[in-house]
Parts: sequence; C-alpha cells; structure tokens
Amino acid sequence: MSDAATDAAGERPTGKLAVEARRLFWPGGLSARLLLLTAVFALAAGLLILAPSLASYQEARFVDRIRAAELTTLAVETAPARTVSSNTAARLLRGAGVDTVAVQSDNVRRLLLEGTQTPSNPELVDLRTRHPVTWLTQPFRTLFGSDQRRFRVVARPRFTDWDFVEVVVPNGPLKRELAAYLMRIVWIVGFISLVAGAVLYLALNALLVRPIQKMTAAMEHFRADPEAPAAHIEPSGRRDEIGRAEAELERMQTDLRAALSSRARLAALGEAVAKINHDLRNMLTSAQIASERLAMLGDPRVSQALPRLERALDRAITLASDVLSYGKSREAAPQKLPVLLRPALEAAAEDAGLAEGGVRLETGVDERQQVLADPEQLHRILVNLLRNAREAILAAPEARPGRVRIGLMRLDGDSLIRLSDNGPGVPEKALARLFQPFAGSARTGGAGLGLAISRELAQNHGGDLVLAENGPSGATFELRLPGVVEPAVGQPAPQPDTPGQPSPVSRSARPPRAAGPPRPRAGRRVR
Repeated sequence: MSDAATDAAGERPTGKLAVEARRLFWPGGLSARLLLLTAVFALAAGLLILAPSLASYQEARFVDRIRAAELTTLAVETAPARTVSSNTAARLLRGAGVDTVAVQSDNVRRLLLEGTQTPSNPELVDLRTRHPVTWLTQPFRTLFGSDQRRFRVVARPRFTDWDFVEVVVPNGPLKRELAAYLMRIVWIVGFISLVAGAVLYLALNALLVRPIQKMTAAMEHFRADPEAPAAHIEPSGRRDEIGRAEAELERMQTDLRAALSSRARLAALGEAVAKINHDLRNMLTSAQIASERLAMLGDPRVSQALPRLERALDRAITLASDVLSYGKSREAAPQKLPVLLRPALEAAAEDAGLAEGGVRLETGVDERQQVLADPEQLHRILVNLLRNAREAILAAPEARPGRVRIGLMRLDGDSLIRLSDNGPGVPEKALARLFQPFAGSARTGGAGLGLAISRELAQNHGGDLVLAENGPSGATFELRLPGVVEPAVGQPAPQPDTPGQPSPVSRSARPPRAAGPPRPRAGRRVR
C-alpha cells in the first residue's frame, strides 16, 4: 500500500509534517529532551527545598508550643500557693497543645503542669542545640510515626528568667499540622516548578533549540539542493557559540558552492574534451604527416623550423589528453628524470612567447645544472608561469621593458626555482583563490587553470608552487622540487647557428621525452 493510501486510511501519519513532528518532539528530538530535562531539574529543585521547609515548619511549631507553655507558667506562678485546679491545668495544657510543662531555675527542676500520663517514653528534642541531619530527618519521622508518640522539647525561655522550659508534645496533632503543610508546600513547589520550568524551556528553546533547528534545516536543504534559497543560512549576528556556528556554516556553504561550481565546470570541460579529443587528435596526426613531408623537401629554413613544429604537435596531442585527465581530477604520476634546466627554460620561453623584442628571459642558470622532474610536466609548469608573467607585463597600464628573471637554488636537499617578473603583481582580489581552478584568474577572460594545474603537478612531484613575493614592482613564484642533481658532465657549449642546419638552441631546448607510448608517425592515424 502506498504512503498516500496509508494516509487516507488513517493508519499512520506520514509526509513532511509527520516527519518533522517525530523529529522535533518525541522520542529523539532536541525539544523533547530539553522539555524532559527541564521537568526533571524543576522537580529535583522542589525536592531539595522540601526537607528544609518541613524541618523549619516543625521547629516553628515546637517553638510556638514552648512559648504558649511559658505563658501558662505565669498563670501558675500568680495563683495562690502556686497551684491550680486540675480542671484549670487541663485547660491550660490543652490551650498550649502540650501534655506536661516543667521549668528549671537555679539547677532545680519543677513540674508545673501535668496532664494524662502515657506509657511511651518521649523523644528528646533540644532546641538549644540541633544537629543538621537530625533537624532534616525529624519531620519525616513525625509524619511516618505513630499518633501515640510524644516529644520532650527543651528550649530557652523568652518571657522569664528560668534556665529552660520543658514541655511534652503529643505527635498526633503535630503530625496532622505537618501533613497539611506538606500538601500546601507540594502544591506551591509544583506550581513554581511548572512556571519556572516553562519559562526556562521557552528561553532555552528560543536561544538554543530554534537556532540549531534552523542550521539543521539549512544543512538538510543544502544537501538536497545547494542552490535552493532555503539552503542559505543568514547569520543572526550573535557573538556566542551559536553565532560563530552560523557564520562558519555560511562560510562553509560559500566554499562548497564554489567547489561544486568548479567541479561542475571541470566535468563540463572533461565532457567537452572527450567529444572533441578524437577529432582533434586526427587533425594533429594530419599535421604530423604534413610536417614529415615538409622535412623531405631539403629546404634549410624548413629543417631549422621543423623541430619546433614537431614539439608543438607532440605537446598539442599530449595537452588534449592531459586536459581530459584533469577534467577527471587525475594527473599522470610523474616519471622523474634528470633534466637540464637551462634548455628546458629556453624551450618553455619559446612556447610561452618570450622573445628579445618583447618580454625577454633573463637567467643565470648554468647550462649544466639539472633538476629531478618529469620533463613534460616540468615544461607545462614553466610554460604556464612564463606565459602568465608575459601576459601580466603586457597588460600593465604603464609601458616598461618586460623581463622574467629565473634562478636556481639548493635548499635543504630541494631544488628551488625562482621566477620573478617586473609586471604589476597579482591583484589583491585574486590572492585568496590564486591556485583554485576557475577562481584564481587575475586576467579578464582567463580560465584560472594554469596556476592550479602547475601547483598540482608540482605537488605530484612531492614539492610545491607558491607565490613568494608580490607587489607593484612584480611577482615572484617559487617552484620547489625534491632532490638535488649534480651538474651534467661533458655538456657541449652552444655554437652559433649555421645556415642550413638546425639551431643548436632548438635541439638542446627540447627536453628529453618521458617514457611512454611512441609518437605517431606518418601513415598512422591516432584515434
């Protein structure tokens, strides 16, 4: 039977309202637990004041009887021969609510009034010295004791100068008075506990439960649909833990929305690249075939430019595959090899568009110095950094001779490559998300992928890429690669270009190819 049919039959409540009711009230809701806890604490507070209230009431009744008995002694003292008739004595004792009255003066104890004798021995209650435990437990012994029980109460006089006044009090009348007072105090404590508990519950519910329910509802809506209006929580501005939790939840939602947006764009990018990758690689294969046919012409100028064309075609094919891999949030594991840094920098500068007539490359790196890295991934990192530097310099409002200075240092067993430019620096608004995909671009129309990819490649090597310095005079990035490689031995010095021969810089600038599948040759199409 469906939920709707069940609702119509009235067998069980379902739907959003029933779920909310079960969640908020009973048995596991925070409101229900708070209500139960408030009732328990209110009842406990009432029980704590019950025993002292009963003890105080019983002591007050004892004192009242002592004072009444003390007044009866004045009638006896003023009577002829200090004696009264049995009828008068009975009336005085009944008015005082006692059975016997005795006093002591000058260490001499005298029995002034005596009523009906009972065989039970009275329990001594000395109001001059009371033990706290005895004082608290005495009322309960009175309530649960027999009516035939009696108390021998001793106290200091108030109206006379005797040493003490002693009376015998029957338990029956005192028990009835104490029981009536107990019922009154139970009603009073119950009412006060109910009012105080209700006020406390409403206050805690407004200050704690409602804000927590609001945050919980926002998280539930955010999990179902992050872009829904109900998923957004508006901080109340409170400065306590609840206010900080609301502010942190809002910041977390903002960061998660940005991350989800980036992942969505990456997924779209991966899907788009997957669709065009096949056709693009076929086009590049055709270009490779054309380049190999050009190599057969024997023209020196063609032979000189051909290596650069081949490298560009190889990297275009690799880039198409790498973008697809990045769209799936994965990068190939680096295959670390000793790489000559100077030729790698020159090759990267050539692909990034650095030239003598524009933004030029300045490097003091020796031709024999090497770093331990994946050649292709290192080339991608350097091209991204150099291209960003060139575009930042060219986009600067003031015209200045553009340069990118690169140096290599050894630090704590790592190779540290520093790339400094004289551009305008990274804008402040881009610093917070500089290395986040689709979020860190400081250039209009930029995708914000270059630095994110470069940093991921550096971290895959076990190193990192950071912005070390930034200001109006330029920015400095530091690329740290683990490991130190000794300079290469026997590296030939560069020779000037000879007409009809490939450029030595072009040959040396091409970094060694990483181990992998062979490059497609003429006559074989890449699918």
